[in-house]
Amino acid sequence: MSSSVNVYINNGSCDKLLSYLMDLDQLQLEEFKLCLQSPELLFGNFQKIPWANLKASDPVNLLSLLGEYFSERQIWEVTLSIFENMNLTSLCVEIRAILNGEWVHRRDGGMGGTEGHLLCAHIRMTQSWGPQDPNQEAAEMPEEEKVHRRRYRERMKAKILMMWDNMPWPEGHIYLRNVTEKEHKELKSLLYPNRMGAQPQTIVLEGVAGVGKTTLAMKAMLHWAEGFLFQQKFSYVFFISCHKVKEVKDTTFAGLLSWDWPDSQPPFDELMSHPERLLFVIDGFEEMDMPSNLDASPPCTDWFQRLPVHRILFYLLRKDLVPGATLLITTKEYRTKDLKRLLLDPCFVQISGFTEGDREEYFIRYFGDQNKAKKILRWVRKNENLFYFCSAPMVCWAVCSCLKRQMARSPCFQLSTQTTTSLYVYFFSSLFAKAEVSLSAQSWPEQWIALCSVAAEGMWFWNFTFAKEDLKHRRLEASLIDTLLSLNILRKVSDCDGCVTFTHQSFQVFLGAMFYALGGTKGSMGSPAKHEEMKVLLTDALADINFYWNQMTLFFFGLLKRNLAGELEATLRCKVSRRITDELLEWAEELGSYDIVFNRFEFLHFFECLYETQEENFVRQILSPLLEADLDIFGNLQLQVASFCLKHCQRLSKLRLSVTVPIPQTELTFTTETLEELDLSNSKLNAFSMKKLCYELRSPRCKLQRLTCKSVSPVRVLKELVLILHGNQRLTHLNLSSNNLGIPVSTMIFKTLRHSACNLQYLCLEKCQLSAAVYRGLASCLTSTQRTTRLCLGFNPLQDDGVRLLCSSLTHPECALERLVLWFCQLRAPSCKYLSDALLENKSLTHLNLRRNSLGDEGVKLLCEALSRPDCRLQNLDLSGCSLTAGSCQELANALRHNHNMKILDLGSNDVRDDGVMHLCEALKDPSCALNTLGLEKCNLMPACCQHLSSVLGSSKSLVHLNLLQNDLEPSGVGILWKALKKSTCKLQKLG
Repeated sequence: MSSSVNVYINNGSCDKLLSYLMDLDQLQLEEFKLCLQSPELLFGNFQKIPWANLKASDPVNLLSLLGEYFSERQIWEVTLSIFENMNLTSLCVEIRAILNGEWVHRRDGGMGGTEGHLLCAHIRMTQSWGPQDPNQEAAEMPEEEKVHRRRYRERMKAKILMMWDNMPWPEGHIYLRNVTEKEHKELKSLLYPNRMGAQPQTIVLEGVAGVGKTTLAMKAMLHWAEGFLFQQKFSYVFFISCHKVKEVKDTTFAGLLSWDWPDSQPPFDELMSHPERLLFVIDGFEEMDMPSNLDASPPCTDWFQRLPVHRILFYLLRKDLVPGATLLITTKEYRTKDLKRLLLDPCFVQISGFTEGDREEYFIRYFGDQNKAKKILRWVRKNENLFYFCSAPMVCWAVCSCLKRQMARSPCFQLSTQTTTSLYVYFFSSLFAKAEVSLSAQSWPEQWIALCSVAAEGMWFWNFTFAKEDLKHRRLEASLIDTLLSLNILRKVSDCDGCVTFTHQSFQVFLGAMFYALGGTKGSMGSPAKHEEMKVLLTDALADINFYWNQMTLFFFGLLKRNLAGELEATLRCKVSRRITDELLEWAEELGSYDIVFNRFEFLHFFECLYETQEENFVRQILSPLLEADLDIFGNLQLQVASFCLKHCQRLSKLRLSVTVPIPQTELTFTTETLEELDLSNSKLNAFSMKKLCYELRSPRCKLQRLTCKSVSPVRVLKELVLILHGNQRLTHLNLSSNNLGIPVSTMIFKTLRHSACNLQYLCLEKCQLSAAVYRGLASCLTSTQRTTRLCLGFNPLQDDGVRLLCSSLTHPECALERLVLWFCQLRAPSCKYLSDALLENKSLTHLNLRRNSLGDEGVKLLCEALSRPDCRLQNLDLSGCSLTAGSCQELANALRHNHNMKILDLGSNDVRDDGVMHLCEALKDPSCALNTLGLEKCNLMPACCQHLSSVLGSSKSLVHLNLLQNDLEPSGVGILWKALKKSTCKLQKLG
């Protein structure tokens, strides 16, 4: 092919190329893809497309892939070469005509359309957004289908535009052009083929309320209807609003699709025959209640079967009804888990709303004063929750309008006194201060309770859209509803006649929280009573059962602030309950009986709620029963919250505190006088804060007994621990695992351990990468103090040389060590010789853990030289996972016959087999054998060993615990054991 050919290609030729590819049958299309792998047909110098990308491509995706790897001219040249190889003579003639410039002068009625214009622009990677003409269809399409598609597009365009026009926006709201441009890019990338060639068939747009998920979905549909997007991809796009369909009881899938064909029947034959050409936009999944038992439902493919609407949506989401269709789903974040359970290979796209730059631009344009706006924005940033919710444009409007009114009303206004709750209180009160509502003074409290009850009940049932009947049932007066609509607190739902929703979900959340702060005893659902309903709400939210409630609980506690209660009563004329604090204190006392306090309780969110009240006396009262807390500090807000609440925990005895944010010198204070256990693992600490804490913990009044500092950074701050070790007689347990201690830190700590003022009994140094020099210091420490009785050195490369150094201290008469853990320490048989010699002389060591070391039978034989001596004091030996065989069991059995001190032996995860069990059982039959616990888990045991074990179970006076898990004993072996267990002489209490 000559490179000098004059090529002139217009947009119409892109359509023609796509039509060539779409006219290929399945076998021809596969052959075309295979040819794209041939260097000869690609002239050797063209880049080869990966087969994984080609394999999944339909014609549209294939054309997009070609555009990524070849120029326009190369696409045509490669196509001609492949078509020649495939003997598609007539197509080759047309392509040569195009390459020779003849095509632009030909007149072909079937080529006049510009349907592929945007696709070609996409292939050329341009940013043009020229509109297409969606009404011009391919010539070969039947006229009836063209009419159907044209009328449907026109109808959907009108529907979306009407919904758009009917959506009210508050006065003063700012529109940001850059956000619209960003949405266009997101729309363009969502459903076009991706770079890997395979197009995701299920896309989920997830995000918090009000960030633009529905807006983006509506724009996708509108742009399709107008001809901007997806013309070659989708013939039909359906918009299913979950809040609209959820009220429908029984219908059919065909009936659901017919809603947008009010004057005709949808072309079901065409829809069913080309499911890959269909896009379903499912908006607001969070409003659908999907029963959990649907998972067990058999597949459903019948479009005309009458079913409950939630079941129809279930089958659509699960790809039973239209397997080849594309789904675009919008949902709030808290329902993402439910969707993951339903969908097949979904692609989740996080819709984040306003970026930080968008928020800054919004505040500057709203206030008109850049310095004032940036000052306010700095304050908002410090309130991390509020700043996060400002990613929603309507929250930005609510915050800005509220602050602007407060600044205008009060010259002494101070940002520092504001909380998220106070902003919402002043927002509502300032709106109603000027609103004219024809309600009597007597009816105001009743109407507020009714409105807040609607909001609260909606939260319980995931209901964010309210019909006329809902409002009428609560006896909300029309004048109040009209006012709420005019103030943009409520808005009409454009595609649901007579329905209203809160303009932003946070308004509903705030009013729902306000319901529990107002007077009255009736719950939002009628029963149970309001205070009981409140307790369930708080327990669910603070036990992390329902993340959905978190913002609501924050508002609820925030309303306890005295000046806010006064504001509500003065401006909104509603009565705040006088018993609310007493009811909360009762709830806090009842928490002690729940397991959630110790298992799933979200202490940090609880503290955030208390911080929102700013009522120190109340916080002190509600925290008085708290004995333990578990907090992860990852931001400045959490740091402030923890400091505020921990200082009021008067009885706190156990605290786990992980700090991953730099601590200012004046922050993070808590009561140390009651603490008995403190865990600072996974914390980033500075020397000043660590020294300050250590000085407090060495106080004579401090009761600290256990201190854990695993994975602390920087490690050098651990040197400050000498302050506690030197001056706190109560501190007996120290865990410094997962720190690369190094010589300076370890030397200082070991030197302090030898001091007479130190009373440390338990020291854990797992995963500390200890060196030989460190072991010398540790050995010296063990020989100079009789207080340290427990030492854990697991997961350190101790090896045989390290054991030799350690054992030199074990033989010292001053060494009082009782428990030694050396698991995963890379020990081999020589280590057992050093340990055996030490056990012969040591009179205190009773527990030895050698798990997961390659000791082998040779090592056990050396160890048994000491174990077989009657004066060896060892009682508990863990040899699980030590590469042992039946030979080791014979050595251990001999040791058990001579040493009657051994009570616990674990041989799990070794190749013991039935012969090994036989040797052990012979020793266990000895009346003087004191072994009460034997671990044989995962030891390759077969049914034959059960006869030996059965004999032991019937005669042993000491064996009470036996672990046989993960062995193939078969029913016959289990039956033998069962007979032995039923005998009155059997002493076994636990069989694993």
